[in-house]
Amino acid sequence: MPGSYDDNAPLRAGDPGQAQDGQATTIARVPIRVFEPDRIARGGIVLLHESREFAETLLELMTALSAEGWIVVAPNLFHRGADDDQVFGEELFADFDACFDWLVRRGVYPDLTGVLGFDSAGTAAFLVATNRRIGAAVSIAAPGIDEPLTARADALIRAAAGLQAPWLGLYGADDPTTPVDQVERLRDAAAAAAVATLVVSYPGLRHRPDRPGADSDDEVPAHARIFDWFDSHLR
Repeated sequence: MPGSYDDNAPLRAGDPGQAQDGQATTIARVPIRVFEPDRIARGGIVLLHESREFAETLLELMTALSAEGWIVVAPNLFHRGADDDQVFGEELFADFDACFDWLVRRGVYPDLTGVLGFDSAGTAAFLVATNRRIGAAVSIAAPGIDEPLTARADALIRAAAGLQAPWLGLYGADDPTTPVDQVERLRDAAAAAAVATLVVSYPGLRHRPDRPGADSDDEVPAHARIFDWFDSHLR
């Protein structure tokens, strides 16, 4: 079904959110927004987002990704009615798995599945890549480098060696949430992983494809790096 629409993805049996009622199990579902290409999909991308609503720039990015042939699935990580802390931990992996299974049912293989996130959702995408064998992961401005964002998340610098999917991290030199020295330490830590990793630091805030001024004549634009990373590793 080409275009954008809302759907839901069932959680796996035993995942957080499944309610037991006597002998029966009530199958909980994750609300998702889907963007499908108008041709045979080349793979799928699970887009994690830190807000309960989609910003216009995020919708434009999902549209652009689907135009490149990807099925984009964005779960509502707050569907349990929880606070921000509960989008990490087992709930995060359960929601990702639900989206992953949804894509598999549409013929998307695990090595053709990627994950993408901005800000704290970029941290979530990184942690998914340390716990799931998928095709590729991209994080933009992911905080929690030296210290965990919450008690239910790991510090990226500690988790980096366990990356199981090729990971791209985009950061900005003037982003106060991700100091330059921390980004450099993360670059070194990620280099020890058994998969391809790349950390790119942009001047100012040019690491964000969702903000004006991201393009520059003397560097690869952030949005191009995202697309190239998925092109290179989801095949």
